[in-house]
Amino acid sequence: MKQTKAAQFFSDSRIQEAREKILETLRDHQKNLVGVRGPNSELNVHYAQCLKSFSEIRGSKLFFPYLGSGFGNGVFVELGDGSVKYDFISGIGTHYLGHNSPDLMLSAIDAALRGTVLQGNLQQNVESLDVSKLLLSLANKKGASFAHCFLSTSGSMANENALKLIFQKKYPASRILAFEHCFAGRTIVLSHVTDKPSFRNGLPPALPVDYVPFFDSKNPKMSLEKSCSILKNYLSRHPGQHALMMFELIQGEGGYFEGNRDFFLALIHILKENKIAVLFDEIQTFGRTSDPFAFQYYALDEYADVCTVGKLTQVAATLFKKEWNPAPGLLSQTFTANTASLFAAKTILSKLSVENYFGSQGKIMCMHRQFISHFKKLSKRYPDFIQGPFGVGAMIAFTPFKGDADKVNQFAQMLFQNGVIGFVAGANPVRMRFLPPIGAIEMKDVDEVMKILEATLLECAALLPTSP
Repeated sequence: MKQTKAAQFFSDSRIQEAREKILETLRDHQKNLVGVRGPNSELNVHYAQCLKSFSEIRGSKLFFPYLGSGFGNGVFVELGDGSVKYDFISGIGTHYLGHNSPDLMLSAIDAALRGTVLQGNLQQNVESLDVSKLLLSLANKKGASFAHCFLSTSGSMANENALKLIFQKKYPASRILAFEHCFAGRTIVLSHVTDKPSFRNGLPPALPVDYVPFFDSKNPKMSLEKSCSILKNYLSRHPGQHALMMFELIQGEGGYFEGNRDFFLALIHILKENKIAVLFDEIQTFGRTSDPFAFQYYALDEYADVCTVGKLTQVAATLFKKEWNPAPGLLSQTFTANTASLFAAKTILSKLSVENYFGSQGKIMCMHRQFISHFKKLSKRYPDFIQGPFGVGAMIAFTPFKGDADKVNQFAQMLFQNGVIGFVAGANPVRMRFLPPIGAIEMKDVDEVMKILEATLLECAALLPTSP
C-alpha cells in the first residue's frame, strides 16, 4: 500500500533513533531527581526577582512562589530555584501522568513533527478523530448513548458549548439550575453559574441561575426531601423557563463533597418529567473515580444528555446525544487545540482505556485506600488539628484547623515550603485537597507525603496561639 510522505517521514529510521536518544538522555537526568530538596542558594536572588517581576506583570501575586524549571520526574517537579517538591495538585488536575512522562515526551515529539502547531475548525488532523473516538468509547462503555464529541481548548469552553447547544434546543427557555457551591468556570456566563459571588464582582448580569442544595451526607433523607422541594418550587415559580440542570456529581472547588445516587436520581426524575436537560460537568471528576466518568460511578449513564470533560484530557470536550446536535454554525472555533495537546490526550486516554486504573482493585481506588488509612490515623491522633478524609478516588481532601481560612492558607504555604504541593478548596470550612498524578504515583509516594504532612501539621500548630 502506497504511503503518504508524512508516513514515510514519521517512520524514518533517523527519527526513531533520535526518539530513543532523547529517552535515554531523559532517564540519565532523572536518576537523581527522586526526592524533596531545598533551593540552590546561588539561584535564590534571581528566582526571587523572577517571581516579583511575574507578579507585577500579571497584576497579582502568585498563590505559591512557584515558577517551574520545566523538568521533573513523575510525582516530583523541579522549580527555577533548584528545589524539588512532590506535586500532589498536578496543575489542579491536568498533569495526570506526572512530570516529564516518557510517554508524553514521545507524544510531544510526534506532535512536533506534524505540519501544524494549532488545529482548528477548518484544518484538523486525524488525531482529532482519534481523541473523539476514545472519549466516546469511554463514555458509552456502561450504557450511555452519546453520539457526538466536540473538542475545545478549555473546560470553560466545553461548558459554554454545552450551554449553547442546550439553550438552542430548549429556546425560549433561558434559566438554568445548578448546585449550591458549584464551580463551572470563569467566563462571564460561567462566573454567574459558579456559586461564588467574588468571581462575578463587577460583572454585568449574564444568565439567571437557580441553586439547589447539594447532598448532605449527615442527613440524607432530609437532604433529598429539601432539595427536591426547592427544585419543584423553582419549576413552579418559573414554569417552562429552565433549559437544563448542571450536575457537578462530586464538588471540586466546593470542597470535595460526595453525592449520592438516590439523591441524584430523585432530582433527575423531576427534571425528566419537566423535559429539562441533564448536563454532567466532569471537568474535574473525569478519570478520578473507580470508573472513567463520575456518572458511571453513580450508575446514571442512561440519564446523561450532555457531558463535559477537561483538565487531565489536555483537550476539553462536550459530549452529547444525537437529539442534542445543534444547528450548523452554533459550535465553531478557530482552534480546537494545539497538536501537542491532542497527542497528549490520545496517549492519556489510550492508557486509561487499557491499563489497570479503574475498578475496585484498580490503581485509583488502591491509592485512595492508602490515603484513607493515613488520614484516619492522623485525624484520630490529632483531632483538634485535622479532620477527614473527604472526597472520592483520586480527589482527596482534608480539613486542617477546623477549616479556618487564614490557618488553612498558612498551612498550605508551609506544606509547600516543606516539599508538598496541595491546594485549598471550599469555604466554611476551607479544606486542603490533593489531585495527585495518578499515572506516576506509587504507594511509597503517598507514605512519604503523609509523613511530611504530619510534620507540617505539628509545625503549623505550634505557631497558633490557640493550639492546645
